[in-house]
Amino acid sequence: MKEHSYIILITFVAALGGLLFGFDIAIITGAVPFIKAHFNLSELALGWGVSSLLVGCVFGAAIAGRITDIYGRKRILFAVALAFAITSIATGLAPSFTLFVIARFLGGLSVGAASIISPMYISEIAPFKIRGRLVSFYQLSIVTGIMLSYLINYLLHDIGENNWRMMFISGAVPSAIFFILLFFVPETPRFLFMKGNRKKAFDVLQKIGGKANADLEIVQIEGSLAYIGKINYRELLNPNLRRVLFVGFGLAVFVQFCGINTIVDYSPIILESAGWKINAALFATFIIGATMLLFTFVSIWLIEIAGRKLLYLIGSAGMTTILLVITILSFTGHFQGNVSLILIMLFIAFFSACVGPVFWTLVSEIFPNRIRGTAMSIPVFTQWIANAIVVGFSHGCSPTPETQ
Repeated sequence: MKEHSYIILITFVAALGGLLFGFDIAIITGAVPFIKAHFNLSELALGWGVSSLLVGCVFGAAIAGRITDIYGRKRILFAVALAFAITSIATGLAPSFTLFVIARFLGGLSVGAASIISPMYISEIAPFKIRGRLVSFYQLSIVTGIMLSYLINYLLHDIGENNWRMMFISGAVPSAIFFILLFFVPETPRFLFMKGNRKKAFDVLQKIGGKANADLEIVQIEGSLAYIGKINYRELLNPNLRRVLFVGFGLAVFVQFCGINTIVDYSPIILESAGWKINAALFATFIIGATMLLFTFVSIWLIEIAGRKLLYLIGSAGMTTILLVITILSFTGHFQGNVSLILIMLFIAFFSACVGPVFWTLVSEIFPNRIRGTAMSIPVFTQWIANAIVVGFSHGCSPTPETQ
């Protein structure tokens, strides 16, 4: 365990990008009814307020891969942390709905960028034998951020008319912590080697896993970068990479079309429509967050034992079954009370133990080192587009309850 202490520390810091990701995505959950009342919004306007972050995520994911190949993983993580803090405060202080939407959009740029750079950083700095497990920490961090936002929503919902403002402003605290801790982690060896700094890359690898590991890893990096040239998107369409891109695209679409972020964003509304009072529904979201956290820990243990493919298949089958049951019960009027919460928790369990962590691990592993930043942006960009479509469609299908 001692030999892995440094890499675990680095992974913890880098994974905080996932915590900010989860926090920013889910903090809107408890704020929705209060924002609607404060700005006197129509359903259409409220839907735009919710999805504006996701639109920003699309653009952030689209540009992050290329930028990080130029400026480095660590520098862009610094920028992401700073942007998270600024946009959290700006969103909470927004005097008008227009400025609220702009701040959410700008915050989405950071979320989209973090969704590429944090798992990429972990994948590039982790030793091969424990890489899958360490990348799973990113999903764990996302879930922790979601759970933290649920807790803050519950604690602040009853403090007065500015409760929603404090919900958003609170995001500046973990952002500042992330920014400070980044001073204590190195740039990734792969990026250092790409920029010709072989000695520093070797020193980082040696500090992570010892000289023997550094000798092995540096040879692997050197081999994968041996024919590096100028990267462009047309290169990604060559026959050798086309199949990999197709896999990444398919994973990205499924991980969003399964509806996970609809539950994350609208769980209080879903539960209230199933007969829960708003206070109880907000508390129940914290239970949902705890379920996500617990089963993400399970995934960290399983991913190196069961393998990526088997976990993904089990999770997909389980989630499909649960959704069919929910659909049948909804049509028959039996999706009520504790049954609704139990089924949502089962759905979350399959996603958190299987599908969620495997997605981030696979998209950070399947592309060659020399084009990883550019290539990773494509499936992550795709999943944000799918996310925006699903969340926007879900809002249109379900009325938002008034504040009670």
